[in-house]
Amino acid sequence: MKKNLLRVLLPIFLVVLLTSFAWHKFYVSVTQIDFVPNKKRVEITSRIFIDDLEKALEKKFKKKFYLTSSKEIENADILIHEYLKEKIKISINKKSQNIDFLAKELEGDVLIFYSKIAISKKINTFEIFNSLLTEIYREQQNIVHTNINGNKNSYLFTNSETNQKIDY
Repeated sequence: MKKNLLRVLLPIFLVVLLTSFAWHKFYVSVTQIDFVPNKKRVEITSRIFIDDLEKALEKKFKKKFYLTSSKEIENADILIHEYLKEKIKISINKKSQNIDFLAKELEGDVLIFYSKIAISKKINTFEIFNSLLTEIYREQQNIVHTNINGNKNSYLFTNSETNQKIDY
């Protein structure tokens, strides 16, 4: 009797367990940071899921954004840049930098943001603050890949780990 019950319940338990993993959303953003000395700038490309960004923007600004639709609010780009400047900060050689947001692009359900920092000096220290979407999702992970002075590294930013300092 126990064997028969186990044969019936075990497959049901496994199906429930496996489907629960499929229903759990993965909260992640990916940012690539490259120092391009011949252009005298740092180039930044950030990829963020549209629905997650909309949720964060709606919480911060108390309005619906309808990103990438015909109903997108008029000043969406200005407010997005304000949000991104608050959530991504970079210091080079111990000096806070101004990030210039250049453009955004839609790729499936992801918004890609292109930014730059003008820099003509050699980079000795590079500090990154990244708290994208952590006010919305406790499980949010922000992956940052860097290529600075020929050194490639990857960093994981979370709700509790929002800063990284790199010495060259």
